[in-house]
Amino acid sequence: MLEGIFQPTHLILIAGIALLIFGPKKLPEFGKGLGEGIRGFKAAMQGKEETAGGVESTKTKEKKVSSGALQ
Repeated sequence: MLEGIFQPTHLILIAGIALLIFGPKKLPEFGKGLGEGIRGFKAAMQGKEETAGGVESTKTKEKKVSSGALQ
């Protein structure tokens, strides 16, 4: 039933309709938001959290908190 949904002509048609509806200024913003959402989801699935210096494992964070509490 859905064999032909991802054919190149269908994808071009969908992209054209999206361009007409949202305009050329909004599409990059949507793409950026979608990319950040996917990255955040992947990081959450792997047990990582984003920090200012990059991505930090939650296990590393727990070690830092527990070692700081002992001092």
